[in-house]
Amino acid sequence: MRARIRDTELYFDVEGSELAIATSHIQQKPVFFVIHGGPGVDHTTCRPVLSPLSEIAQLVYFDHRGHGRSARGNPETYTLDNNVEDLEALRQHLGLERIGLLGFSYGGMVALAYASRYPRHVSQLIPVVTAADSRFLALAQAKLAKDGTPEQQAIAQLLWDGKFESEQQLQDYFQLLGPLYSLTFDLDKSMEAWRRVIFNPEAINQAFGGFLRTYDIRADLPQICAPTLVIGAEQDWICPPQFSEEIAQAIPKAKLGIIPNSGHSVRADAPEKLLELISNFVKGV
Repeated sequence: MRARIRDTELYFDVEGSELAIATSHIQQKPVFFVIHGGPGVDHTTCRPVLSPLSEIAQLVYFDHRGHGRSARGNPETYTLDNNVEDLEALRQHLGLERIGLLGFSYGGMVALAYASRYPRHVSQLIPVVTAADSRFLALAQAKLAKDGTPEQQAIAQLLWDGKFESEQQLQDYFQLLGPLYSLTFDLDKSMEAWRRVIFNPEAINQAFGGFLRTYDIRADLPQICAPTLVIGAEQDWICPPQFSEEIAQAIPKAKLGIIPNSGHSVRADAPEKLLELISNFVKGV
């Protein structure tokens, strides 16, 4: 499905019903927008791992502007601010008063920014393996300089500089860096998963070569008033758990869950634990 909003067109898909119909009553489930990471990839990176959550919530997946099946445009418009405003426009397009936000990595940044900008429209907030400011970049660079192979360091320089030139180059980056992202990295399974993904190197260049270098929403986090669960991964190389801890401390009454034995690709390393944390939180709210 497609939504013509603002100056672009977003692709979105829905999994699960909003109404659970039992014999004697109807239960309304929360609606969660699933916000994919990257930038430069698409919403299929969140599927089918999250599908079991459709039993307790209606899941709305979408591709950021310029990503996946959404319309391409001027790369200069591929910004965090536009991603937040696109999310708000999609909420209005679907006629939803309040939405839950489940954001991964960069998607977590979008979720945090949205929740601080539009707090009354957020029912629940779950940022996963993310950070609230640009310090994660320097720490990740230092980690890679210390532990990365020469091949990993070389292709990662394209990330730090925002200089990917092709979709294949971006896919090569994720393959070479796979063992850092995931403790259970399997090249064959990774290749199978990446075949589903539509890559956009312009989008990741715009982020890492531009606006993420000055990204900082720490001062806005106390404005978030929705029930919040912050999830980090114990061995995350690019958004280490200290950033999840800081986010949870800054948001009033936020809960924190650090998943052990997992890297940044928590959906691959610990899917059962991830789903358990999210399900228990959603049911509790």
